[in-house]
This record gives sequence, C-alpha cells and structure tokens, in this order.
Amino acid sequence: MAGLISRTSNVVKAWISKLLDRAEDPSVTLDYSYEKQLEMLQDVKRGVADVVTAKKRLELQTQKLEQELPKLDDQARKALGAGREDLARAALERKTVAQQQLQGLDQQIAGLEAQQEKLLANEKRLSAKVEAFRSQKEVIKAQYSAAEAQVKISEAATGIGEEMADTGLAIQRAQDKTEQMQARAAAVDELVEAGALEDFTTGETSLDRELAQISAQSQVDEELAKLKGELAAGGAQKELEEKP
Repeated sequence: MAGLISRTSNVVKAWISKLLDRAEDPSVTLDYSYEKQLEMLQDVKRGVADVVTAKKRLELQTQKLEQELPKLDDQARKALGAGREDLARAALERKTVAQQQLQGLDQQIAGLEAQQEKLLANEKRLSAKVEAFRSQKEVIKAQYSAAEAQVKISEAATGIGEEMADTGLAIQRAQDKTEQMQARAAAVDELVEAGALEDFTTGETSLDRELAQISAQSQVDEELAKLKGELAAGGAQKELEEKP
C-alpha cells in the first residue's frame, strides 16, 4: 500500500510539474527573482544603517563620558582641598568606572565598525550581482520574446499551432458539412426525379408529371411524323420535276 501511495504521489507531482512548466512564463519568473534579490539588498542596506545607528549611539555615550572625566577630576581636587577625602575618593571611583565604561564602549564601537565594513563589502558584492542579474534577465527576456514570436510565426505558417489547428479543424468540419448537404441535395433530386418523393412545392404529383411527359412525347412524335411527311412529299415533287 505504501508503494502504491508513493507511486501515485510521484505521478501527481510529475503531472503538476508538467502543468506548471506549460504555464510558467520565464519573464515573470525572472522579474520575481530580481525583486527577491532587491529585497535582499535592501535588507543588507537596512542592516548597515542599523549598525551605523548603533555605533553613533555608542559614540555619543563615549563623548558624554569623556566630558565627565575632567569634571570628576576637578570635583576630586575641590573635595580634597576642602578636607573631604571621602568625597574626593567617591569622585575618583566614579572616574574609574567611567574609564572602564569608555574602554567597553571603545571595544563595542570597534566591533560595530568591523561589522559595518563587512556589511558594506557584502552590500557592494550583492549590488554588483543584482545589477548583473538585471542585465542578464533583460537579455533572456528579449531572447524569449523573440523565440516566442518566431514560434508563433512558424506555427501560423505551418498550421501546427493550437489556434491554427482549431481553425483547420473548423474548416474541415465546414467542408464535411458542405459535402454532406450537397450529397443530400443530390439524393433528394434523384428521388424526386425517380418519383420516389413528391415535390409539394410545385403543386404537381408524380401522375401529373408522367402525363405531362406522355403528352410531350406524343407531341414530339406528331411533329416528327409531320417532318417526315414533308420531307417525303418534297422528294416526290422533285422526282416529278426531274422526269422528261
């Protein structure tokens, strides 16, 4: 049962693949692929922008801490001059923490700069690939359009295209129908002449036609006999004139 299901699944997949291959338009597929590549390029650019934004934010924090260091030194001196060693120590402790934070920020900024450079390099390579693909896809689309037009022209000229095949089939059906009607008309005429069918459009019956034919035949016989008599009389008259 599992084997049968697997074979059935393969047949269905093959059938669907064949249908998709017929319906697939390379131009649409290429444009879709190009759009996806543009989306990837935009994602990389957004990543670069995010890294630069994060680096700028850390740089602002660094500037703020660097501006606090001199203030903390000044506060420590003033506190010590006033005999407040505890306050001087507190200011110096804050200065030490700020310096440690600056070191951490410098490391983070350096890491972001390295990531930024990597993303910019990737963006440059991807942008070149996208541009190359754009040029290639336009060439392929033009070649496909030309080939498609050539196929249509060839099919129209040879009559093997689907539309021309339908047209040829319609012509063949029309010819068959015409020949059938012509044969039917000839058969009806033959039956009418043979008397097997009555022609009700003329108002005459087969008996009327037979009587008319007999009458016409009698008239022909009478005229023929008359002509024979005239010819015989003319011949006799000629013989009498020729005798001495």
